Amino acid sequence: MSRILIWVILAVTIFSCSAPEEQKPPNIVIIVSDDHTRQAISAYGSQITQTPNIDRIANEGVLFNNAYVTNSICGPSRAVLLTGKYSHLNGFRRNTDSKFNPGQDQFVKHLQAAGYQTAWIGKYHLGENPQGLDYYEILPGQGYYFNPDFIIKDSTERIRKEGYVSDLVEDAAENWLDRRDPDKPFCVIIGHKATHRTWMPDLQGMDMFDDVTFPIPDNFYDNYVGRQAAMENDMSVDKTMIMGYDLKMFPDDTKDRNVTRMTPEQRAQFDAHYKPIHEELKAMNLSGKELVEWKYQQYMRDYLATAESMDRNIGRTLDYLKEHGLDENTIVIYTSDQGFYLGEHGWFDKRFMYEESFSTPMMMKYPGVITPGTKSNEMVMNLDIAPTVLEAAGVTIPEDLQGESMLPVLTGQKEKGREVLYYHYYEVGEHNVSPHFGVKTDRYKIIRFYNQVDSWELFDLQKDPSEMNNVYGEEQYAEVQKEMKSKLLEAIKKYEDTEAEETFHQDIDEAQIKKK
Repeated sequence: MSRILIWVILAVTIFSCSAPEEQKPPNIVIIVSDDHTRQAISAYGSQITQTPNIDRIANEGVLFNNAYVTNSICGPSRAVLLTGKYSHLNGFRRNTDSKFNPGQDQFVKHLQAAGYQTAWIGKYHLGENPQGLDYYEILPGQGYYFNPDFIIKDSTERIRKEGYVSDLVEDAAENWLDRRDPDKPFCVIIGHKATHRTWMPDLQGMDMFDDVTFPIPDNFYDNYVGRQAAMENDMSVDKTMIMGYDLKMFPDDTKDRNVTRMTPEQRAQFDAHYKPIHEELKAMNLSGKELVEWKYQQYMRDYLATAESMDRNIGRTLDYLKEHGLDENTIVIYTSDQGFYLGEHGWFDKRFMYEESFSTPMMMKYPGVITPGTKSNEMVMNLDIAPTVLEAAGVTIPEDLQGESMLPVLTGQKEKGREVLYYHYYEVGEHNVSPHFGVKTDRYKIIRFYNQVDSWELFDLQKDPSEMNNVYGEEQYAEVQKEMKSKLLEAIKKYEDTEAEETFHQDIDEAQIKKK
């Protein structure tokens, strides 16, 4: 063998051993729950429950302490997730009468074009004909907790599956992962129904909080002084929560479809749990505050047990990734459509721009990029998820996306996240929450209610984190009020929200008329 040939072989060998292995695009798993709130997640310091599997995502990545939504209602939030645009631009403002246009631009379509396999499994709530997905297996509308129907891509019939919805959604996600092309990266969105009203735990976990008495929130008996929109609410544990529909204190001939869909065996287990509670309640003959607080305790037990059922299945997702050697190159994001009230202000539900429903849980693991155990206090929004995953996948972020990638802040390329958060809620009449828009900074929040209620609210979150004292119009906050209104108008124009701009300018015109 010639000396030249030996050197060629040696050079090729050295190069092949030392050349870095080509970085594969990361897989992406986005888990979206419904109405799950930070107060019920132990990673956020909850003292009322434990969520060990959701916490795993935070412990292995970043916990966002200041994550928020653009519109606190489930369908619109999912539209924002997919499009990276506010509700007024993606067209899905309200659950009640909006229709999502699946033909519009969505981040999953860009991933598809880049060679990703895409899927949505579980609650979708944006119609029944998704686009940008190689596969979908979705719940019609809200779906049911027991024995739900599924709409499956390329199937002409709805398929009813026996079992509990969180288990079935996870089963379907794993089945799709088993069938995918292992040579291509994937993005799967797992949409859970839990913890949506009517908070139905799975049969094995119905009694897990039966012996727990939960602390009543300090502002449970809020009188809403100075906050007209809050005063007119119809979402209180006291007056709105229904004994049968919500708390399962059913008459024998109940028509609730979550229950009537059960098999005889499921119904027997269900009745064995709830009927003794019902009998005990009747025997106590409660009224007034005692009855309201009994309702609160029953609500909390069902809500948290439903969340535990979901947390267990999120653990199954994480275990699947690890067992199949996927965890080291897979981004996992957990979030909710919005936050939720667990008795704060006397409420359940969401919608308001107050902290409990405006904020949302969000955590993200990205092995090799995000340091495990990171806690970020930067302000981010669900609007930012689409550009974040596109950047991580090496896909060009469309210029018209209104979200901002979170990766520069997480990797130190950028020092600060958002300085101002913009919010707009549109529904009219639901739970009697008036439409409103506003902005939040790290200390202050200003809200403009319109349509049903015509009022302004301003909060100093440093002095009043529970938002009990509306300081709008107070002399000592005159400069803050002026500055926050300026920030609000700036955000309205930045995000091209013409409806809000018309309302804002109408206020200015009316104020000038009054001065004259």
